Amino acid sequence: MSAQSVENDVMIQTTDVEKWFGSLHVLQGISVTIKKGEVVVIFGPSGSGKSTFIRTLNRLEEHHRGEIVVDGTVLDNDVRNIETIRSEIGMVFQQFNLFPHKSVIDNVAMAPRLVRKMSKTEADELAMSMLELVKIPEQAYKFPGQLSGGQQQRVAIARALAMRPKIMMFDEPTSALDPEMIAEVLDVMIDLAKSGMTMIVVTHEMGFAREVADRLLMFDEGKIVEEGTPDKMFDNPQHDRTKEFLSRVL
Repeated sequence: MSAQSVENDVMIQTTDVEKWFGSLHVLQGISVTIKKGEVVVIFGPSGSGKSTFIRTLNRLEEHHRGEIVVDGTVLDNDVRNIETIRSEIGMVFQQFNLFPHKSVIDNVAMAPRLVRKMSKTEADELAMSMLELVKIPEQAYKFPGQLSGGQQQRVAIARALAMRPKIMMFDEPTSALDPEMIAEVLDVMIDLAKSGMTMIVVTHEMGFAREVADRLLMFDEGKIVEEGTPDKMFDNPQHDRTKEFLSRVL
């Protein structure tokens, strides 16, 4: 494989990324390479920097040192670069952040209409296809408040996918859900992973991680303390902190 094709295979490259909140050093020298089509699960204790790290990747949080490159675009203070990167990343949060006064289909179609300048017909057709993808087309004309938490999170995933992102990022997408709703959201994410989407998932759902992750990153105190395949991480973790954490969640 040529150097050029290897380079083209890289979707995200971070080098020595550092961030502070005041005197708190929340990210300490984070260097990661994520390839096209790779599914990376990030786990670790609360406050370890997991969510902060993925939020730096589309400038929801500003990093203070180091370099972030997303699909060949350097993330810096250039607004055009930030907009380019944000157009390539779909983000799903713990909270669904749906517009309560708009129907499900309008929630999904809004960004394609406003940002991609699609006609209402085009955007509605796209939205319906995304709702079919997440297995809730029958909910299209309801309002978010009429849906379960799991259904609302699937709408949020459909909304992110409607922008045709190259990368999907999930920040603890099931942590606000009741246990019986978690599986329906994870099923959608598993289908998405198997379709070849590049994904970064912050989660404590270790069954999901074992099934679909290509690689796991264990964060602790702002650092990556260990990384490896699911088999390696679950069956033979090397770092004491990883062993301790996994013994509590598995």
